[in-house]
Amino acid sequence: MRGISADIERWRGRGEQVAIATVVATRRSAPRPVGSKLGVSAGGELAGSVSGGCVENEVFGVAREVLAGGPSRLLTYGISDDMALEVGLPCGGEIDVFVDAPDEAVLRRLLEASERGERAVHFTVVDGDEAGAELLVLESGETVGGGPAELTGHAEAIVRGKRSQLLELEGRTVFADVVGPPPRVLVFGAVDTAEALCKACRLIGWESIVADARAKFATGERIPSAGELVVGWPEDVLERVRPDHDTAVVVLTHEEKFDIPTLVGALATEAFYVGALGSRRAQERRRERLLGAGVDEVELERIWGPSGLDLGAQSPEETALSILGEILAVRAGRGGGHLKEAGGRIHADVA
Repeated sequence: MRGISADIERWRGRGEQVAIATVVATRRSAPRPVGSKLGVSAGGELAGSVSGGCVENEVFGVAREVLAGGPSRLLTYGISDDMALEVGLPCGGEIDVFVDAPDEAVLRRLLEASERGERAVHFTVVDGDEAGAELLVLESGETVGGGPAELTGHAEAIVRGKRSQLLELEGRTVFADVVGPPPRVLVFGAVDTAEALCKACRLIGWESIVADARAKFATGERIPSAGELVVGWPEDVLERVRPDHDTAVVVLTHEEKFDIPTLVGALATEAFYVGALGSRRAQERRRERLLGAGVDEVELERIWGPSGLDLGAQSPEETALSILGEILAVRAGRGGGHLKEAGGRIHADVA
């Protein structure tokens, strides 16, 4: 929703009704991932995309029918290789697209959640009993909409799984769309690799926070790409930022007085990734100190150190790419190896 929310707000500000087409399933190498959206206003404006151009014109026509009072529609498109090549795509695929005029109360709260960075699941019945019914379930427990109440019980697992998906539930096909802010990367140590890592995060739309107890290091001049700079000791920074299940923590400081309290504190959070730079010898010394600080052996296995994929990285930029690559792989539950040697789908369905 983030990509089209500004356009939807603009249309609603003019009093126009809105239809939204959403990719709810893909097969083969589809041009857009699950959750991609195309917004259509009553005035005929478009925002977003469900196929990169292959089927937008037909989806637009169906959206206009829905806006004119027609029923919600679940559409399936097979995108041929020839059609894909016409719009500059490497290969075809198959997509299911649900076109709907969303419930006004649900849409209003959904836009608010997107603006505030709240996490939620937007359930929509796309086929079967009550097709078109919606229920928005926020991480706080708040619900909006008249969709089946039993969907509430699925929300927490879906938010934590970070994957929009179709559910088959008692004669209904329900699309569960994960809503929330982008993932965060919390970097300890305002060094050159931190700046490179922040640049890479910005490129993929992730948030970055750089923390350092040394005020002369944590400056906008040294780390201009950071989304936020925090001057403080590890315990204070972790209390302020509160890493959650969609936060990665990376330790770049190389100093025991920073490293040990940072790692002890990070392991006490739900951070999905905790990484630390340093040689293998440094990692072993750090491990002994962490054990001495009371960290359990099992918890130590959560630390990715030396942090990063084995790319032969040397420069700060290459090292940042290696670290972010590993973070992406861990978040998607992938091994980070060569695609030519991997089985299954290339693209992970992670929001």
